[in-house]
Amino acid sequence: MSIFRPFQGLRPIPEKAKAVASRPYDVLNSEEARTEATGNPDSFLHVVKPEIDLPPDTNLYSEAVYEKGRENFEAMRTAGTFTEDASPCFYLYELTMDGRKQTGIVGCSAVQDYFDNIILKHELTRADKEEDRKNHIRYTDMNAEPVFFTYRANAEIDVLVRTKTDAAPVYDFTTDDGIQHRFWVVKDSEWISRITALFEAIPQVYVADGHHRTAAAALVGQERKESNPEHTGGEEYNFFLSVLFPEDQLKIFDYNRVIKDLNGLTSAELMARLSDSFDIEEKGSEPYRPEAIHVLSMYLEGKWYRMSAKEGTYDDTDPIRALDVNVLSECVLAPIFNITDLRKDKRIDFVGGIRGLEELSRRVDNGEMAIAFALHEVSMNQLIAIADTGNIMPPKTTWFEPKLRSGLVVHKIV
Repeated sequence: MSIFRPFQGLRPIPEKAKAVASRPYDVLNSEEARTEATGNPDSFLHVVKPEIDLPPDTNLYSEAVYEKGRENFEAMRTAGTFTEDASPCFYLYELTMDGRKQTGIVGCSAVQDYFDNIILKHELTRADKEEDRKNHIRYTDMNAEPVFFTYRANAEIDVLVRTKTDAAPVYDFTTDDGIQHRFWVVKDSEWISRITALFEAIPQVYVADGHHRTAAAALVGQERKESNPEHTGGEEYNFFLSVLFPEDQLKIFDYNRVIKDLNGLTSAELMARLSDSFDIEEKGSEPYRPEAIHVLSMYLEGKWYRMSAKEGTYDDTDPIRALDVNVLSECVLAPIFNITDLRKDKRIDFVGGIRGLEELSRRVDNGEMAIAFALHEVSMNQLIAIADTGNIMPPKTTWFEPKLRSGLVVHKIV
């Protein structure tokens, strides 16, 4: 049973929504965030990347950074940029990218659902990144950015959502990347009650994007529970900000790999090694995109190659061994390139499919990298199967687009 409930959100006034809405904290480094927020005092980057308002040599994990994030948000509230809804609401958030729409319900998920494995994960988290997001919550007393969840599509939920998105949204703007963002506030008590009840009948929800934010919110909620002798279970720290999208509206992009060297091999020696596991076909100088699972592409010395995985390199009955990222790791990265720890090895880097295959060839052609591998995207069914079976995907397997903008609604935990 999934607990998903409305809350009293803090939101930007409509005329400020586009200026406030920012990209998530983890898709920009500090320098990029500082540049993007220049000239825009309303940007939510001042809250989620507050180091941009401190000297460039500031330790990113210092108390001063988190304090600055709290201070900046309170200044926005004082200035009237943010107002609080008078009663608990659900919110609807629609994103349109290249003509494809996805509409999520914004509400609060239960901390206990995380620990009870009702909220299922498919990636490992790093303790240092968890601690960073935990500190942000501890200092600001809020979930500043939503986590991106998915659930198996439900026809009645779809119908209920459409009854509200036929009305005019409170926010409607298009960002510089061409993505349209529309946002509705739902105060209808009957609608809220029905949505709450429908999610109670949904056995699992799945983390699509935001594993560290999810873990941080749950762990801070647990901390506050344990430190409150008068804990009742109804406190806001027992819940955290999330957006739930039906799985049939989502698209996962490929997540590709570039490697700095050939590990001492000549290109001919590399091809010979690769032929043990793949049937290889030269495709020329134009980018070649894998057209199906178990087909990879490789860019080497100005040419693209089709690599069809041979029988025995994958197992479609096993959720992990069916993944092409696993085939690449087991048949190429580990035995040929001696790359076994994808999280720490500095010889490998990862390129989200949204950047295009041209980004792979560019990084090889300019000498930064020696070789690139492109993969067919993982399906939503594969992601759900891995989470359902308690498995963990290899690092850098899924890339979701479009990304949610931050700052459209905030959940205070006090």
